[in-house]
Amino acid sequence: MWNSDLLDLDAYLDRVGFTPDPAADRATTLRGLHRAHLAAISFENADVRDGVPIALDVPSLQDKLVARRRGGYCFEQNLLFAAVLDRLGHEVTGLAGRVLLGRTGDIPRTHAVLRVDRRWLVDVGFGGGGLLEPLPLVADEPTRQGDWTFRLDHADGVWTLRSFQAGAWFPLYDFTEDPRTPADYGILHYYTSTHPASSFVGPLLAQRTDERARHNLKDLELTETRPDGSVVKRSLTPEERATVLREEFGLELPDRATARA
Repeated sequence: MWNSDLLDLDAYLDRVGFTPDPAADRATTLRGLHRAHLAAISFENADVRDGVPIALDVPSLQDKLVARRRGGYCFEQNLLFAAVLDRLGHEVTGLAGRVLLGRTGDIPRTHAVLRVDRRWLVDVGFGGGGLLEPLPLVADEPTRQGDWTFRLDHADGVWTLRSFQAGAWFPLYDFTEDPRTPADYGILHYYTSTHPASSFVGPLLAQRTDERARHNLKDLELTETRPDGSVVKRSLTPEERATVLREEFGLELPDRATARA
């Protein structure tokens, strides 16, 4: 399903700077690889914003995220990661999430997430302050990851991922365990990358989360948000933005992406 035979695994591992330890157990390797991917490959939507078609086949994802050292959004990141995990012998099931970020109402499921080995929530493609490493699919067990704390709730077949921010449990997204295929993701990706109502077709976004903070660039504004709720904002010039994208997010975006205000 994940076409992992088309993946250049050595090139990917070099890109994220991770060398699997043959003596390590599967959970340890999964955690290390998850963190390495997040540290090396940032969330970004430059191609979506600029109307550049994005292919989700493994060779195209490998070319963009590995060879050209770009980032991507959830469908790109998690489909590539699914191929990597499948190649390494993990059981990977695609799922679809509904991005909440505090919202309620009729929200479509447009976020790709993964269930791995039937026991882990895995997600390297959520820009909104998501997981640093896999989270056990167990309800009501807060888990510390760096300065962040996450929890899963489960009710009526729906899992909800929350993070503890500013003294309260903040809902990030929910999902069910109904399997989704790459073909399903292709349809969701088309909507997310082309529909005028999609948040990804507007401003230029780049995001990454580390042990201490979530770093978010939106057009010419850079924001750092910490789990205690403190926020630091900084306005950028286009020239400063190009430097920030390169130095803080590890992204060398095309000139067309950084030149637009």
